[in-house]
Amino acid sequence: MQFETLYDELAHGPEIVRALVSGITQAEARIKPAPDSWSVLEVVCHLCDEEREDFRLHLDLILHRPQDGWPRIDPVGWVTARRYNERDLAAMLDDFAAERARSLAWLRGLSSPDWEAEYVTPFRRMKVGDMLSAWVAHDNLHMRQLVELRRGRAVRLAEPYDVGYAGDW
Repeated sequence: MQFETLYDELAHGPEIVRALVSGITQAEARIKPAPDSWSVLEVVCHLCDEEREDFRLHLDLILHRPQDGWPRIDPVGWVTARRYNERDLAAMLDDFAAERARSLAWLRGLSSPDWEAEYVTPFRRMKVGDMLSAWVAHDNLHMRQLVELRRGRAVRLAEPYDVGYAGDW
């Protein structure tokens, strides 16, 4: 595993997310392409809560408290229960950046972590290195989601004109 490169990926996450949502108004950030999909604002809120309540917490558990139970989370349920789409986009971007800074400081403070240490989660056996790798991949998954939402916005803004000349999506 290339820890330094994965660490850098996490470090660049907030600036990439900011770039992906730049120019999007608060009203646009609340648009859901379909009732069962997420808005830009919901994606940003999700990233913030996952930073605070999932990846850092679970990685710490696997490394330092493997005897403890796996804390339950409900990322899909939080979208409505925590009323993500009613929040302020700029504030949530700042919260995400602040939580990520805490995570990065915490990761830097680890003393010789055993990336091979394993933990049996409720859904699979997982190594510490798996959790760190999944953290980076999770960012990428939601960056892709933000790109898709930006493209949908561009298509809406272009109406009644066709974007087909741009190429296959």
